[in-house]
Amino acid sequence: MSDLPTAPEPTGYGVRYTNLPIVAIVGRPNVGKSTLFNRLLHDRRAITDPTPGVTRDPIEVDCILPSGGRCTLVDTGGFKMDREGLDTLVVQRSLDSIARADLILLLVDVVELTREDESFIELLRPYTDKVVLVINKVDSPERMSKGWNHLSLGFKEAVWVSGEHGFNMDELTDLLERRLDFSKILVVPAQRDDIRIAIVGKPNTGKSTLINRLVGEDVAIVSPVAGTTRDVIASSFERNGRKFVVLDTAGIRRKGKVHENIEYYSVNRAIKSIEDSDVVFHLIDAKEGLSDQDKKIAGLAYDKGKAIIFVLNKWDEMPDGKKEVEDAKERVRYAFPVMSWAPIVPISALDGTGLDKLLSTAVSLYRQLSTRVETGRLNQALQSWLIDSPPPVGPKTHFKVRYMTQVSANPVKFVIFASRLQAVNETYVTYLRNRIRKDLGFDSIPVELELRGTKRRENLPDR
Repeated sequence: MSDLPTAPEPTGYGVRYTNLPIVAIVGRPNVGKSTLFNRLLHDRRAITDPTPGVTRDPIEVDCILPSGGRCTLVDTGGFKMDREGLDTLVVQRSLDSIARADLILLLVDVVELTREDESFIELLRPYTDKVVLVINKVDSPERMSKGWNHLSLGFKEAVWVSGEHGFNMDELTDLLERRLDFSKILVVPAQRDDIRIAIVGKPNTGKSTLINRLVGEDVAIVSPVAGTTRDVIASSFERNGRKFVVLDTAGIRRKGKVHENIEYYSVNRAIKSIEDSDVVFHLIDAKEGLSDQDKKIAGLAYDKGKAIIFVLNKWDEMPDGKKEVEDAKERVRYAFPVMSWAPIVPISALDGTGLDKLLSTAVSLYRQLSTRVETGRLNQALQSWLIDSPPPVGPKTHFKVRYMTQVSANPVKFVIFASRLQAVNETYVTYLRNRIRKDLGFDSIPVELELRGTKRRENLPDR
């Protein structure tokens, strides 16, 4: 029914901040960088674990200081002398963060300075003017006294803290407010809300490659080693005047494969990134096809009412090209029959093919997620649906649909009030839900429909 109006795309609200000063937390493994990072943010944003090398990609988060000043706080991977696997990439990422930082917090353990500390400090000498020595793990008066020995390193400023217990955080934040230049921060009106994208999928499907391609720089380590990304990496970029915030997550593994604490927290971060997102890019390796794990991943997003795009990655590596892509789409439709409305977009994260289509689809889905339909218009539509297909009239099957309202956007949820709720059958609920999709402009996102009666309430989700 094309004559049924829908609400316009919402216009923007609030502001966003650019040109924030950058503060990098650096040091060798296990000196407490991630713990201090979380303490300053008052949030558990980085995974903390005694296993060396948990932080691999730098994690950047906007931090609001007690005075109201803002900075970008960066948790970096640990500096290691003896390197294997991804260690060289991790160290290079840390050095890149140091080079662009406005202030460097060099963390050392109050108990000892190691050979790795000394080698790393030599690398920092060219940046001495912007280095602050942070002596961490000061948990007792005895440890406080040991920290004086570290002043021989020659840095102009030092502060004693305990990231774990919060000791001396006031002194550290005062130092940040004194040393940082907030005058270059720009406050930009947000004409539209940022679109938050969660990139999820099995390990090694190309998630980090995709985020690097979208953002335009190497913000996530790319490696054929499964499980490279452990934290949620949030980065932003703009395309065609629209700002996106993209969340790169650890690959979600089967529960039986999650043996370590690190993997456990990584899976939980991936789930949380879905909760924090608007649109989910579910990456599927077009060559390998689908698995039961893909169904579970899609189910997570579906249950949260998120818009979902099935992204067929690496299709450029398929020898028969277009025909194989169509076959892959059919397999996705067969595997996810309850999500037949979800778009399927083939891409190559490696060479960038299909990304314009992917992002324009994300904008379209976000518009649907954000749409609110006025109650009067809804009930105008509802009356036409009841005329087109009236409810059953039998003595045991008869019920009366009274009115409908939209109770939320993003996720989209409607409530229909009806008499004799127990008589409402699933077939008629499906009919109403399909009309909502077709006539009100929600044809590509999940829609939750709840029926309420005067004495009984029953949830009937979009399944």
